[in-house]
Amino acid sequence: MKITDFLSEDTIIMNLNANNKRLAIIELLNILKTTKKLEPIEPLVNIILNREKLSSTGIGQGIAIPHGKINTLNKQIGILGISHNGIDFNSLDGELVNIIFLLIGPTNDISQHLKALSKISWLLKEKDTRQAIVKAKTCCDILNIINQRDLII
Repeated sequence: MKITDFLSEDTIIMNLNANNKRLAIIELLNILKTTKKLEPIEPLVNIILNREKLSSTGIGQGIAIPHGKINTLNKQIGILGISHNGIDFNSLDGELVNIIFLLIGPTNDISQHLKALSKISWLLKEKDTRQAIVKAKTCCDILNIINQRDLII
């Protein structure tokens, strides 16, 4: 599994407009509606926000990986958003989040979902990778950065 198996240029937002966790999640999920990858998104909003109530997916170092599962999917879908202002995600380290990688998977394939979450975490643990993603000028640049790092994983 490669990250680009579930992330593409049309599921990347270079400049999130949202200024809080809820609005960021909605803005990211709206990509699914725009790209016709999944509709309706309203159930997903509740699934992701309910998951956030259990514990924040703001894992620290400016990263959040909100995630959830839904039974109408047959594969993982990744959505990446960059917030240059930072968003309060109740992160473990108390820092604002600049990179939000939202992952949605099918309810019947937990192992692939966990594998995807692990790959995302591993990719974003490197400071150089995070900085390169935030500084990237285009969605294509972000995918190239991810592809280069994904070969190592």
